Amino acid sequence: MFDKILIANRGEIACRIIKTAQKMGIKTVAVYSDADRDAVHVAMADEAVHIGPAPAAQSYLLIEKIIDACKQTGAQAVHPGYGFLSERESFPKALAEAGIVFIGPNPGAIAAMGDKIESKKAAAAAEVSTVPGFLGVIESPEHAVTIADEIGYPVMIKASAGGGGKGMRIAESADEVAEGFARAKSEASSSFGDDRVFVEKFITDPRHIEIQVIGDKHGNVIYLGERECSIQRRNQKVIEEAPSPLLDEETRRKMGEQAVALAKAVNYDSAGTVEFVAGQDKSFYFLEMNTRLQVEHPVTEMITGLDLVELMIRVAAGEKLPLSQDQVKLDGWAVESRVYAEDPTRNFLPSIGRLTTYQPPEEGPLGGAIVRNDTGVEEGGEIAIHYDPMIAKLVTWAPTRLEAIEAQATALDAFAIEGIRHNIPFLATLMAHPRWRDGRLSTGFIKEEFPEGFIAPEPEGPVAHRLAAVAAAIDHKLNIRKRGISGQMRDPSLLTFQRERVVVLSGQRFNVTVDPDGDDLLVTFDDGTTAPVRSAWRPGAPVWSGTVGDQSVAIQVRPLLNGVFLQHAGAAAEARVFTRREAELADLMPVKENAGSGKQLLCPMPGLVKQIMVSEGQEVKNGEPLAIVEAMKMENVLRAERDGTISKIAAKEGDSLAVDAVILEFA
Repeated sequence: MFDKILIANRGEIACRIIKTAQKMGIKTVAVYSDADRDAVHVAMADEAVHIGPAPAAQSYLLIEKIIDACKQTGAQAVHPGYGFLSERESFPKALAEAGIVFIGPNPGAIAAMGDKIESKKAAAAAEVSTVPGFLGVIESPEHAVTIADEIGYPVMIKASAGGGGKGMRIAESADEVAEGFARAKSEASSSFGDDRVFVEKFITDPRHIEIQVIGDKHGNVIYLGERECSIQRRNQKVIEEAPSPLLDEETRRKMGEQAVALAKAVNYDSAGTVEFVAGQDKSFYFLEMNTRLQVEHPVTEMITGLDLVELMIRVAAGEKLPLSQDQVKLDGWAVESRVYAEDPTRNFLPSIGRLTTYQPPEEGPLGGAIVRNDTGVEEGGEIAIHYDPMIAKLVTWAPTRLEAIEAQATALDAFAIEGIRHNIPFLATLMAHPRWRDGRLSTGFIKEEFPEGFIAPEPEGPVAHRLAAVAAAIDHKLNIRKRGISGQMRDPSLLTFQRERVVVLSGQRFNVTVDPDGDDLLVTFDDGTTAPVRSAWRPGAPVWSGTVGDQSVAIQVRPLLNGVFLQHAGAAAEARVFTRREAELADLMPVKENAGSGKQLLCPMPGLVKQIMVSEGQEVKNGEPLAIVEAMKMENVLRAERDGTISKIAAKEGDSLAVDAVILEFA
C-alpha cells in the first residue's frame, strides 16, 4: 500500500479523497493554484504544492507540474478525481514514465473508453446496444448539418473528449446544428484541449441511467447497481439517485452485465461508469463510458456500503477486489442534490463571490435517515470564476425513496448560504414536485416543468400557515430581545400575555393570536386552527429549526427592513408582523416601483466576452444572438428579447465583465 498520494484536483472531490486516505493511514499531498491558496483541500492535506495561476490551463491541466509536485514530496501515486486530467490518456503514461502510480484505469482503457467516438465503436464490437449516430470526426458546420439531416432530428452534438455537460448541445433544426457545432467545438477546446465533436440521434423523452463498475488488475470486474441522473439542466446533472425508480431486477441485471462485458473488453481496472440512455419502456442504449470517479458516486456508496475511493486506491496498489458480484447488495435509497453557485431565476447563470454565510446541515442521523455533505468550501471562502460552480453535494439515505426525498427536503431547508446566488430554493422546490416524487422522470424534466424558468413559488396551504406561525414566533422573540436592551422599558407581560397580530406573507394576510405557553408559543389563526411552536432559535441565526405542531421543520431566515425573509420547502416569502393598528396604517403606504432597463443588454453574470455578434446600427430580430459570454467553463449565448436597432456597443471581445455591466444599447 502507498505511504503518500497526491490529489491532482481541487474542491470537494479533493477533500473527499483526502478523507479516505486519512482513514487508510495514507499521507496526502494537495496541489493548488493562485485562486486556491486558502482552499479547504489545501488545509486538509499533509502537504501542499503551488502549481500556477488561477486558470486551469496554467495549473491543474499541466501534467509536468503534477509530476514535479510528486517528485518534490515523494508521492508514490496520484488520484485525479474527476474533470481536469482524469480522462486524459497521456497523464497515466507520463506518470508511469516517472515511476508514479495512477489511481485510475490503464491508458489503453482510457483511450478506448474515454474517447466518446472510440467508445461507441468498442461498444458496438462488444454487441452492446448503441444509439444511432455518426462516429467519425466532423470538421465543419455544413458537414454536421448534412449528418443531422440524415439521422433525423432532434440530434445531440457532443464533444468527443467531453463530460459534465461541456461541449454538448441538443439541436432541433439545421440552424441549431450549425450554431451548436460552433459552441460545442469552442467549449470542448477550452475545457478539454480537444475540439472534436460527433453527432448522434437524441432519444425523445429519455432517461439517463448509469451503471457503476469496478475492476482490478487480475481480470475481475463487477457492477454496483445503477444511478438515475435524469434531472438535468443544460445537459448537466442536478439531482441523482440510486437505485433508479424505473428499473426492475431483470433490466438492472441486463444493463449491469452489458457494462461489465464492455469493461472486460478493454481490460478495465478501476472505478468507471457506463452510461445509458433509457426509454420509458426500459429499453436502453449505450451512451458513453466515463473512465473515472463520477461526481454522483456517493449515492452508490450509500446503498452498497462500499467506499469507491478506497477500492480505487487498493486496486491501483495491485490488490484484488474484496467481493464478487453475488456479494453486492443494494440497501435502501439515496438521493444527491448538487448545490451550485448559480441563479435559478436567471436561467441558472453562474454566480461568484464570497460566502458570507455557509452553514450546511449536520451530517449523520436524521430520524431514520442519514445526511452526508461532500464539500470543499467554508464560510468566508470565495467562489471563483475559473472553475465549476458546484459548492457541495448533499446526500440523504433512507430505507425507501420517499423517506430519502423527505430527508433531502429537510436537509435543504437547513442549508444556509449567503453572499452569492445559489440553487437551493430550486432543489427544495423539486423535492416537493409531484412528478419527481412519483419517479416519472426524463432528461427534459426541468424544461418541461419550468418552461418559463424558475420562480420561487409563494407559500400556499399548510406551508403558508407554517411560515405565518414561525414569523409570529420570530417577531415575539425579537420583541422580548428588544425589551432586554439597556435603557428600554421592561414588559414582563410579553412572556405571559396574549397578543393579537397580523402576519403578512408576500401579500397574504393572516390574523393570529400569539399566546406564550411555557416553552411553547401557541399561535391561533382566525379559522380556529392552532399551531404550537417550539424552537431554540436565537436572533441572527440563518436557520430557524424546531417544531410547528407535531412536525419538525427547518426554515431559512434573513432579516429585512421591519421583517424577515423566510424560505421553506421551496417557497419564499417576505414576512412582516404588525399589530392590528399597524396593519391598517401599512395598507395606506404607497408602493415604490423600480424603473426598468429594457434598452440595454446587461451581462447576466460575471464573465469573459468571447464574441460580439452584432455591430452598431444593425437591426436585430427577437431571438437573434447578440453576444457570447463565458463563465465557469460554459459559453452562454445572449439573445435579443425584442426587435430593435443596436445604437451602441459598450464592451469588446476579451473584456471581463461584472454582473449587470452594459454590453450594448438599443436605439
